[in-house]
Amino acid sequence: MPEGMNVEVAHKLSEGPEGEESSERRHWVEFAEILEVIVLAMVAIATAWSGYQAARWDGRQAYLYGTASRMRIEADQALTLGGQQKLLDVTTFNTWIEAQRSGDEQLAALYVRRFSPEFKVAFDAWVATDPTHNPDAPPGPSFMPEYVNPGIEKGQELNTEASTTFDEGTGARETADRYVRQTVLLATVLFLVAVAQRFKYRAVRLTAGAIAAVILIVAVSGIVTLPRI
Repeated sequence: MPEGMNVEVAHKLSEGPEGEESSERRHWVEFAEILEVIVLAMVAIATAWSGYQAARWDGRQAYLYGTASRMRIEADQALTLGGQQKLLDVTTFNTWIEAQRSGDEQLAALYVRRFSPEFKVAFDAWVATDPTHNPDAPPGPSFMPEYVNPGIEKGQELNTEASTTFDEGTGARETADRYVRQTVLLATVLFLVAVAQRFKYRAVRLTAGAIAAVILIVAVSGIVTLPRI
Protein backbone atom coordinates (compact mmCIF):
# COMPACT_ATOMS: atom_id res chain seq x y z
CA MET A 1 0.00 0.00 0.00
CA PRO A 2 1.47 3.37 -0.88
CA GLU A 3 2.72 5.46 2.03
CA GLY A 4 0.44 8.39 1.14
CA MET A 5 -2.64 6.24 1.35
CA ASN A 6 -1.62 4.94 4.76
CA VAL A 7 -1.28 8.48 6.03
CA GLU A 8 -4.73 9.39 4.68
CA VAL A 9 -6.36 6.33 6.28
CA ALA A 10 -4.70 7.09 9.60
CA HIS A 11 -5.94 10.65 9.41
CA LYS A 12 -9.52 9.51 8.73
CA LEU A 13 -9.42 7.04 11.60
CA SER A 14 -8.20 9.73 13.97
CA GLU A 15 -11.08 12.02 12.95
CA GLY A 16 -13.79 9.36 13.30
CA PRO A 17 -15.04 9.94 16.88
CA GLU A 18 -14.80 13.71 16.57
CA GLY A 19 -16.74 13.64 13.33
CA GLU A 20 -19.47 11.53 14.91
CA GLU A 21 -19.63 13.91 17.85
CA SER A 22 -19.96 16.89 15.52
CA SER A 23 -22.74 15.14 13.63
CA GLU A 24 -24.57 14.33 16.85
CA ARG A 25 -24.18 17.89 18.09
CA ARG A 26 -25.47 19.24 14.78
CA HIS A 27 -28.57 17.02 14.99
CA TRP A 28 -29.17 18.11 18.57
CA VAL A 29 -28.87 21.79 17.65
CA GLU A 30 -31.29 21.31 14.77
CA PHE A 31 -33.76 19.58 17.09
CA ALA A 32 -33.44 22.35 19.66
CA GLU A 33 -33.97 25.00 17.01
CA ILE A 34 -37.12 23.24 15.77
CA LEU A 35 -38.51 23.19 19.30
CA GLU A 36 -37.62 26.83 19.79
CA VAL A 37 -39.39 27.76 16.56
CA ILE A 38 -42.51 25.91 17.74
CA VAL A 39 -42.36 27.70 21.10
CA LEU A 40 -41.89 31.07 19.41
CA ALA A 41 -44.85 30.41 17.11
CA MET A 42 -47.05 29.52 20.08
CA VAL A 43 -45.87 32.61 21.95
CA ALA A 44 -46.62 34.83 18.94
CA ILE A 45 -50.16 33.46 18.59
CA ALA A 46 -50.87 33.59 22.34
CA THR A 47 -49.46 37.12 22.63
CA ALA A 48 -51.59 38.37 19.75
CA TRP A 49 -54.72 36.79 21.22
CA SER A 50 -53.99 38.05 24.73
CA GLY A 51 -53.39 41.58 23.48
CA TYR A 52 -56.56 41.47 21.40
CA GLN A 53 -58.65 40.34 24.36
CA ALA A 54 -57.05 42.92 26.66
CA ALA A 55 -57.99 45.66 24.19
CA ARG A 56 -61.54 44.33 23.88
CA TRP A 57 -62.02 44.21 27.63
CA ASP A 58 -60.58 47.71 27.99
CA GLY A 59 -63.16 48.87 25.47
CA ARG A 60 -65.93 47.09 27.37
CA GLN A 61 -64.78 48.72 30.58
CA ALA A 62 -64.99 52.18 28.99
CA TYR A 63 -68.43 51.39 27.58
CA LEU A 64 -69.78 50.14 30.91
CA TYR A 65 -68.32 53.07 32.83
CA GLY A 66 -69.89 55.46 30.32
CA THR A 67 -73.23 53.69 30.62
CA ALA A 68 -73.06 53.84 34.41
CA SER A 69 -72.33 57.58 34.29
CA ARG A 70 -75.29 58.15 31.97
CA MET A 71 -77.55 56.18 34.31
CA ARG A 72 -76.36 58.27 37.27
CA ILE A 73 -77.27 61.46 35.44
CA GLU A 74 -80.71 60.09 34.49
CA ALA A 75 -81.20 58.91 38.08
CA ASP A 76 -80.38 62.37 39.44
CA GLN A 77 -82.84 63.94 37.02
CA ALA A 78 -85.58 61.48 37.95
CA LEU A 79 -84.95 61.93 41.68
CA THR A 80 -85.01 65.70 41.29
CA LEU A 81 -88.31 65.66 39.41
CA GLY A 82 -89.73 63.14 41.86
CA GLY A 83 -88.64 65.24 44.81
CA GLN A 84 -90.19 68.35 43.30
CA GLN A 85 -93.46 66.52 42.67
CA LYS A 86 -93.51 65.21 46.22
CA LEU A 87 -92.79 68.69 47.59
CA LEU A 88 -95.64 70.10 45.50
CA ASP A 89 -98.03 67.41 46.75
CA VAL A 90 -97.03 67.93 50.38
CA THR A 91 -97.36 71.71 50.05
CA THR A 92 -100.77 71.35 48.41
CA PHE A 93 -101.79 68.92 51.17
CA ASN A 94 -100.79 71.44 53.84
CA THR A 95 -102.90 74.11 52.17
CA TRP A 96 -105.76 71.59 52.00
CA ILE A 97 -105.48 71.16 55.78
CA GLU A 98 -105.68 74.92 56.24
CA ALA A 99 -108.76 75.10 53.99
CA GLN A 100 -110.37 72.27 55.97
CA ARG A 101 -109.72 74.04 59.26
CA SER A 102 -111.22 77.26 57.93
CA GLY A 103 -114.27 75.34 56.68
CA ASP A 104 -113.74 76.34 53.04
CA GLU A 105 -114.85 73.07 51.41
CA GLN A 106 -114.75 74.52 47.91
CA LEU A 107 -111.12 75.59 48.27
CA ALA A 108 -110.25 72.28 49.91
CA ALA A 109 -111.77 70.40 46.96
CA LEU A 110 -109.72 72.55 44.59
CA TYR A 111 -106.52 71.54 46.36
CA VAL A 112 -107.52 67.87 46.21
CA ARG A 113 -107.89 68.12 42.45
CA ARG A 114 -104.35 69.47 42.24
CA PHE A 115 -102.86 66.37 43.81
CA SER A 116 -100.84 64.12 41.53
CA PRO A 117 -102.62 60.85 40.67
CA GLU A 118 -100.25 58.84 42.87
CA PHE A 119 -100.67 61.20 45.82
CA LYS A 120 -104.45 61.19 45.36
CA VAL A 121 -104.52 57.40 45.83
CA ALA A 122 -102.53 57.72 49.04
CA PHE A 123 -104.69 60.67 50.14
CA ASP A 124 -107.90 58.67 49.78
CA ALA A 125 -106.35 55.80 51.74
CA TRP A 126 -105.19 58.25 54.44
CA VAL A 127 -108.64 59.84 54.74
CA ALA A 128 -110.10 56.35 55.14
CA THR A 129 -108.01 55.88 58.30
CA ASP A 130 -110.04 58.70 59.95
CA PRO A 131 -106.93 60.69 60.94
CA THR A 132 -109.01 63.24 62.86
CA HIS A 133 -110.06 60.67 65.44
CA ASN A 134 -107.45 57.95 64.97
CA PRO A 135 -104.19 58.73 66.84
CA ASP A 136 -102.45 55.82 65.09
CA ALA A 137 -103.08 57.23 61.62
CA PRO A 138 -99.98 58.21 59.62
CA PRO A 139 -99.04 61.91 59.64
CA GLY A 140 -100.02 62.34 56.01
CA PRO A 141 -100.61 60.64 52.67
CA SER A 142 -96.90 60.59 51.83
CA PHE A 143 -96.39 58.18 54.75
CA MET A 144 -99.00 55.74 53.46
CA PRO A 145 -97.86 52.47 51.84
CA GLU A 146 -100.13 53.35 48.92
CA TYR A 147 -98.04 56.38 48.10
CA VAL A 148 -95.79 55.79 45.11
CA ASN A 149 -93.60 58.45 43.55
CA PRO A 150 -92.68 57.36 40.00
CA GLY A 151 -89.78 59.78 39.72
CA ILE A 152 -88.16 58.69 42.98
CA GLU A 153 -88.70 55.02 42.21
CA LYS A 154 -87.25 55.39 38.74
CA GLY A 155 -84.25 57.26 40.15
CA GLN A 156 -83.61 54.53 42.71
CA GLU A 157 -83.87 51.83 40.06
CA LEU A 158 -81.46 53.69 37.80
CA ASN A 159 -78.99 54.12 40.65
CA THR A 160 -79.14 50.39 41.34
CA GLU A 161 -78.59 49.59 37.66
CA ALA A 162 -75.76 52.10 37.50
CA SER A 163 -74.02 50.46 40.47
CA THR A 164 -74.38 47.04 38.85
CA THR A 165 -73.08 48.34 35.52
CA PHE A 166 -70.15 50.06 37.22
CA ASP A 167 -69.23 46.83 38.99
CA GLU A 168 -69.33 45.04 35.64
CA GLY A 169 -66.98 47.67 34.26
CA THR A 170 -64.61 47.10 37.16
CA GLY A 171 -64.74 43.37 36.44
CA ALA A 172 -63.93 44.05 32.78
CA ARG A 173 -60.92 46.13 33.81
CA GLU A 174 -59.67 43.34 36.06
CA THR A 175 -60.06 40.84 33.22
CA ALA A 176 -58.06 43.11 30.92
CA ASP A 177 -55.33 43.37 33.57
CA ARG A 178 -55.19 39.58 33.83
CA TYR A 179 -54.71 39.33 30.08
CA VAL A 180 -51.89 41.85 30.33
CA ARG A 181 -50.27 39.74 33.05
CA GLN A 182 -50.37 36.72 30.74
CA THR A 183 -48.75 38.84 28.04
CA VAL A 184 -45.93 39.67 30.45
CA LEU A 185 -45.39 35.96 31.06
CA LEU A 186 -45.25 35.38 27.32
CA ALA A 187 -42.66 38.13 27.01
CA THR A 188 -40.61 36.30 29.64
CA VAL A 189 -40.78 33.17 27.49
CA LEU A 190 -39.44 35.14 24.52
CA PHE A 191 -36.58 36.44 26.65
CA LEU A 192 -35.62 32.98 27.89
CA VAL A 193 -35.71 31.47 24.40
CA ALA A 194 -33.56 34.31 23.06
CA VAL A 195 -31.07 33.87 25.90
CA ALA A 196 -30.98 30.09 25.47
CA GLN A 197 -29.95 30.48 21.84
CA ARG A 198 -26.83 32.35 22.94
CA PHE A 199 -25.47 29.43 24.95
CA LYS A 200 -23.51 26.55 23.42
CA TYR A 201 -23.68 24.38 26.50
CA ARG A 202 -26.44 21.84 26.18
CA ALA A 203 -27.34 21.78 29.87
CA VAL A 204 -27.76 25.55 30.06
CA ARG A 205 -29.82 25.65 26.88
CA LEU A 206 -32.02 22.79 28.04
CA THR A 207 -32.57 24.42 31.43
CA ALA A 208 -33.55 27.77 29.92
CA GLY A 209 -35.80 26.01 27.42
CA ALA A 210 -37.49 23.96 30.13
CA ILE A 211 -38.18 27.06 32.23
CA ALA A 212 -39.56 28.82 29.16
CA ALA A 213 -41.81 25.83 28.41
CA VAL A 214 -43.21 25.80 31.95
CA ILE A 215 -43.93 29.52 31.87
CA LEU A 216 -45.53 29.12 28.44
CA ILE A 217 -47.84 26.39 29.75
CA VAL A 218 -48.82 28.55 32.72
CA ALA A 219 -49.48 31.58 30.49
CA VAL A 220 -51.50 29.65 27.91
CA SER A 221 -53.50 27.90 30.64
CA GLY A 222 -54.30 31.28 32.15
CA ILE A 223 -55.42 32.66 28.80
CA VAL A 224 -57.64 29.66 28.12
CA THR A 225 -59.42 29.99 31.49
CA LEU A 226 -60.06 33.74 31.15
CA PRO A 227 -63.42 34.97 29.84
CA ARG A 228 -63.50 36.05 26.21
CA ILE A 229 -65.44 38.62 24.20
